[in-house]
Amino acid sequence: MSKKNEQVEMTGVKVKLGTSDIIIRTVGYVLITFYALACVFPFLIIVGTSFTNEAVIRAEGVKLIPKDFTLKAYEMVVRGGMIWKSYGLTITLTLFGTVCGLLIIAMTGYALQRKDFPLRNAISFYIYFTSLFSAGLAPYYLLMTQTYKLNDSYLAVFFPLLMSPWLIILMKNFVKAIPHEITESGKIDGAGDLTIFVKLILPMLKPALATIGLFLALGYWNEWYQSSLFLSSRVAVKPLQFQLYKVVNETQALKNSIAGQYITLTDVPTESLKMATAVMATGPIVFLYPFVQKYFIGGITVGAVKG
Repeated sequence: MSKKNEQVEMTGVKVKLGTSDIIIRTVGYVLITFYALACVFPFLIIVGTSFTNEAVIRAEGVKLIPKDFTLKAYEMVVRGGMIWKSYGLTITLTLFGTVCGLLIIAMTGYALQRKDFPLRNAISFYIYFTSLFSAGLAPYYLLMTQTYKLNDSYLAVFFPLLMSPWLIILMKNFVKAIPHEITESGKIDGAGDLTIFVKLILPMLKPALATIGLFLALGYWNEWYQSSLFLSSRVAVKPLQFQLYKVVNETQALKNSIAGQYITLTDVPTESLKMATAVMATGPIVFLYPFVQKYFIGGITVGAVKG
C-alpha cells in the first residue's frame, strides 16, 4: 500500500508528512474548530439576546440573531453616566494593580530561586503555608477595617489582589528555568542585584510576566467581592463589576416593588439587561488576550521539560 506524502514548509524546513500524519492533523483541526465554535457560540447568544426585546425573550427564549432589535437594556446600563466612571476606575485599578503585582511577584520569585539566599526555603514554606489555611471572613474584615482603616477606601480593593501565594509559586517555577550561571556572570561583570534583575532576568521572563499578568488583570477586572465588603454607599464610584451587579439588582427590585405596578412588566428589560451587563463586563477584557497569547502559550510550557 503506497503512502502519499505531503511537503509542508515549517520555519524554512520542508517536512514530509505521511498519510497517517495528514489524517491526524485534519481530525485535530476539525475537532479544535468545533470546540472553538462551541466556546464562542454561548457568547454570541448573549450578545444577540442583549439586543432583543424583553417580550420576545419571554415568549421565545434567547436569540442568536436579535428579533425586534432594541437598545433599551444598554440604555438602562449607561443611564446617568455612572457606568463610564466605573469603567475608568476599573481600568485604573487593573493597570496599576497588574504592573505593581508583576513587579512584586517577579522580584519575590527571583529572590526565592537565588541559591545564595539562605532563607529561601523557609520563606517559600511560609508563603505556601498561608495558601492552605484562612482565618475566615470575620477576622479578615476586622483586620482591613479596624487595624488598617481601609473601609471606604479603594486600597481595600487594590491590596488584596496585588499578589497571591499561588502566583508567587508559579513565578518561582518560571524563574527556576533560568540558569543560575546568568546571575553569576552578571556579578562577575560587576553588576548589582537590581541591575541583574532588570537587565538580565526580566527580559527572559516575558512569557511568565504575560501569563501571570493576565491572571492579575482578570482578577482586578472581575473584582466585586472586596467592593461589596469595604465600599459602602458613601463611595460614589464603584468598580465596574459591582456597579453592574447593582444595576441588575435595582432593576429586579423595581420590577418586584409596588412602584412597579405602574410599569408594564415587559417594559423592564430584566433578562436582556443581564445579557447586556455580561457583554459590557467581558467585552473589553477579551481584547487583551490576543496581545498576550504568544507569550501566554510559551509561559504555560516553561519548565515543562527538564534537562
